[in-house]
Order: sequence, then structure tokens, then C-alpha cells
Amino acid sequence: MNRRNFLKKSMAATTLIMGSGLILSSCKRKLRSDLMGIDKLSGATGELDWNFYKILYYASLAPSGHNSQPWFVKIISAKEWIVGSDPNRWLPEVDGSNREVMLSIGAFIENLVQAASSFGYHVETTVIAKNTFDPDIVKLNISKSKSLDISLQKIVARRTVKNNMLSKELKTSDVDDFSKSVDGHLFYFPTGTDHARLMDKEAVDNYIIQSDHKKAMEELASWVRFKDADAKKYRDGLTTDGMEITGLAGWYVRHFMDKKDVMTKAFSDKGIEKIKNQVNEGAGWLVITSKENTVKDLIEAGRRFQRMALTAREKMIAIHPMTQALEEKHGQKNIKRNHHPEMIPQFMLRVGYLNKYPDPVTLRRPVEWFLRS
Repeated sequence: MNRRNFLKKSMAATTLIMGSGLILSSCKRKLRSDLMGIDKLSGATGELDWNFYKILYYASLAPSGHNSQPWFVKIISAKEWIVGSDPNRWLPEVDGSNREVMLSIGAFIENLVQAASSFGYHVETTVIAKNTFDPDIVKLNISKSKSLDISLQKIVARRTVKNNMLSKELKTSDVDDFSKSVDGHLFYFPTGTDHARLMDKEAVDNYIIQSDHKKAMEELASWVRFKDADAKKYRDGLTTDGMEITGLAGWYVRHFMDKKDVMTKAFSDKGIEKIKNQVNEGAGWLVITSKENTVKDLIEAGRRFQRMALTAREKMIAIHPMTQALEEKHGQKNIKRNHHPEMIPQFMLRVGYLNKYPDPVTLRRPVEWFLRS
């Protein structure tokens, strides 16, 4: 590599991680609003009522690992659908058991059920998968019902926030509200407590382990959408906006970096530096648990998470899932050793209040892209 390219790549690796602090008002972007929104829907299918099409749009705003969007919807009849798992969108290196795929599909279903209720439909859900690798996961039976007063804007406005969390402890009333939304399957560990310090350490240690895992980093790189052309083409994955690389840094990364840079030591080192800084921010950790690891348990845990996440913006609380400790064997062992056997963690969430809540930026595939006959 010549000196010019070396300097370019070094600067890129640095700005990639430090980007959230290099915001220029002249670099504001609106990629999501340009490509997405209820007004952008084509409705280009003869199989669905227009309201059903919109319901699936709202469902698709659910979060997923690497923004892989691992769901599909199979239309059996107008009132009977199957929500399935797309193997082309699995993450075998970091999610070899498909645990996180099931959580993501659970979040998708929660969005779908809430959106359907708003449009005047009742959705009965039945888990039909025998294991996490089955293609068909949940059967939906849809019937007309009284519309409920559910804010669709909450679904639209939900987002993951990773930076700029305040250090003050969560209010008891906010924790109680969160706990109710997840049926009591919630534990809060404020910053400075022994368990919070354990989780800080596990988040960093397992990030380091994963950053040294070549195949995991190759998998990550395959979902990176640094270039706007790729973001527009695929409508999934990790864009600079979604990774909170904004302003001048975001512009630089989009123009001068590519997937190969994800595999460099500079990228890993700056990532480790950033995660060390992140665990020192915020109000501590929330853990969402389940009693078992069956498909039904995982789907329900994903739904619980989404119910909670949809209330976070109104409380000005950022939620940042940090998954490596539940993905790596080292973390799984340590987390299991420090939790009651009947309490299985499904989400480790770094949380904290914000002075300003950013708008959502991640992209989603159009409905017709994940719709199947």
C-alpha cells in the first residue's frame, strides 16, 4: 500500500468510529425518508387488501441483527398467513442457533399485531415451528375486529440509539412501566452496581473475542452498506447512518471505505475503543429474560422487547442491544454463571436518558420483497 492510500485508510478507520462527534449541519441526510414511508408504498400486489399491505409495512420496521430482516410472509389466504424465517438472511457465525432470528421475528410479529389492531383486525398467533431452523415459524389467523387506539407513529419512530446517553439512573416509574410491558421478565442493573460492572466487562471482552473471529467479521462485512448505491439496492444491512457515523465522518466513509476495511486491525481497534467508551455511558443495563429457550419462548421474548422499545422514545430513553456476550461461548458461560438457572437472558440492553432523541434512519425492504405466495 502506498503512503497516500495508507493515510486515507488510517483516517477512514478513525473517522468511522469517531464519526458521531463530527457532525456538520451541511451533511444532514434523509435517505430513509427518500426511500421509505407509508406514502412510498407501491401496493403492487393483487393478493392483499391495501390495509394488509400497510400492516406488513409497519411490521417490517422491527429491528434485527445486522438489520438482516430475516422474515418472510406467506399468504395462504386473505385471512391466513405464515411468518417464516429466510435462511439467506441468517447470521450463522454470530447466531449459530438462530436464537436472534427468532427474537427478530417476534419483534416483527408484535409490530404486525399492533398495526393490525389499529386498522381494526384481530390477529391470533400460533407458533408452528418445531425448532429454530424450521422455515415456517408462526401461523396468523386474521379476523375483523374493533379498531384499537394504537399509535402507529410509535412503530415508525422507534430506533436503536448507541451514543450520547446521560448517566442519571432510570426513574423507578419508568422501570416499572418497562417491566409491565414485558410481563415482569425484566431486571434493571444501575451503573456502578456489581452486576452492571460484570455486564460492562462482558460486553467489552466478548466484543474483542468476536472482532478476532475472522468469519464473524466477514459476515459483518457482508452486511455493511457503506455506499449509498448499495443501501438503495438492498434496503437492509448496516449503513453509516444506522451505525451513527454522521457528518463529515459519514461522508468520508461512504466515499472512501469499502467492505475490505471492516477486516482491518484499525477497524477492530477503533471498535474496541468505542465500545469501551459506550459502556461508561448511560444508566446501566436492562435484561429481558425467558424461562426456556423454546421457539415459543424466543418469539415471546422478541415481542416483549418490542413492546418495551415502542415506549422508549416517549420516555426519552435510549436502548442499545449489545449482543456479543450472548453470542460468544465465553460470554454465555459467564452470564449463565451469574444468573439464576431459571432466568435465561435473551436481551442485554444498555440504556440511558437522552437530551435529544434522534429520528430513525435504518432502511427496510419493500413489502413485496419479503412477500410469498
